[in-house]
Amino acid sequence: QVHLVESGGGLVQAGDSLRLSCAASGRTLSTYRVGWFRQAPGKAREFVAAINWSGSNPYYKPSVAGRFTISKDSAKNTLYLQMNSLKPDDTAVYYCAATRTTQFMGVKADYWGQGTQVTVSS
Repeated sequence: QVHLVESGGGLVQAGDSLRLSCAASGRTLSTYRVGWFRQAPGKAREFVAAINWSGSNPYYKPSVAGRFTISKDSAKNTLYLQMNSLKPDDTAVYYCAATRTTQFMGVKADYWGQGTQVTVSS
């Protein structure tokens, strides 16, 4: 099994930056694809960004491309999401996830974290 714990969320103003972390434990993620999803109140969960644990094939939701950067530190078993130029529309609970498949299909994943709240004021 894989256990994921997010941290780094908070309240910021539009234009600010924030870095989210996802600490992984349990089974190695060497062959997994990992990523970030988010869910705003009253809305469905949506994909944000993903990367293979190997570091290959990063991919972003178009609305965050150029502002967000996904990365990982294998030595620390930690996934990151650097978020710059934050907008009020980025407000949501952010979840990290891991899947054994080659890509995320919709919002399906094998493992989920509990989420961390990101609130961006105007």
